[in-house]
Formats: sequence, structure tokens, C-alpha cells
Amino acid sequence: MTDRKFYALFGIFGPLVAYVFIAVSILSAPWFSWWKNALSDLGHSLKGICAGYYNFGLVSAGFLLIIYAVTDFKKHAKYTSLLLTASAFSLQLVAVFDEVYGRLHTTVSVLFFLFLILSCLVYGIEKKSILGVSSFVIGLGSWMLYWAKVYVAGVAVPEIVSATAAISWVVFSALKIYMKKKSIR
Repeated sequence: MTDRKFYALFGIFGPLVAYVFIAVSILSAPWFSWWKNALSDLGHSLKGICAGYYNFGLVSAGFLLIIYAVTDFKKHAKYTSLLLTASAFSLQLVAVFDEVYGRLHTTVSVLFFLFLILSCLVYGIEKKSILGVSSFVIGLGSWMLYWAKVYVAGVAVPEIVSATAAISWVVFSALKIYMKKKSIR
């Protein structure tokens, strides 16, 4: 396996790690509700064992995505890699500065989603990707509909919708890089 293929795996496993640990956290938190909570409520260090799972998952996923963003992905999409790196680092900060930190947690969470949604738009433009632009529209749209109170749910809903939209092109790009044949020079 070439280095290029190896590092592409980080773009696949990073999101997978995040979703596995989010799922484990939800399963270990009987109080969690999609109708009342934010995903970050799972990482509140005073709310039990789910916080350890959740925060470990976010830090690990952020680490894997940073490696992907500064290696293979940087060669694939130079400008988007900067925003993906910022987004992945912000994801780690969401876990490090959990809800116990109050306003600081809110700030890093907003930065995470801002960088994430902007990375969708930049990827869409840089790679002329319909998936990137669609992810931007879905991600931003989920937040706008939430703020406009078009639907009633906890903030976890636009969080998971916008994150899932964004990781679709991240995983797709990693698969594309992974499947690409080594060029002969």
C-alpha cells in the first residue's frame, strides 16, 4: 500500500470513529433526546460515562482528519484542506472544552460548524463538486430551518445533519484518492 493510499484511510476512519463514539455515547445516556439536547450534552464531563466516550471520539476523529487534511487531501484540494484542518482542530476543541466551560465551549462549537460548512462550499468550488455544494446547502439549510423554527427539535438535529452532509464529501474524496491508481512517470 502506498503512502497515498494509507493516508486516504484517515479520511474514511476519522468520520467513522466520530459516529461510532457518538452512537456509543447515545446508547450509554438514557436521558439523551433528539428533541431536547445538543450532541455536546453527551460530552458534559459531569453527566457520566457517556462524556468519556463522546469526547474521546471527537478528539480521535479530529486527529485522524487533521492527518488526512495535511497529507493526501492537501494534494487533492489545496484550499479546502486548510478549512478541513481548522474544522478538525475545532472538533477537538469541542471535546477539550466541553460544556463545563460554558461560553468557551459555545465559541469553539460555533467555529467548528462554521469551518465545516465553509469547507463544503470551498470544496464545491475548488473541485467543481456537486456533492460539496449540496453538502453546503444541506448543512446551512439545516441550521437556517432550525433557527427559523420550521421544525421543533434539539440542536442535535441540525448538528448531525450538517456534519453528515459534510462528511459525505470528505469520505468520498478519501475513497477517490484511495481508489486512484498510482501514476507512472
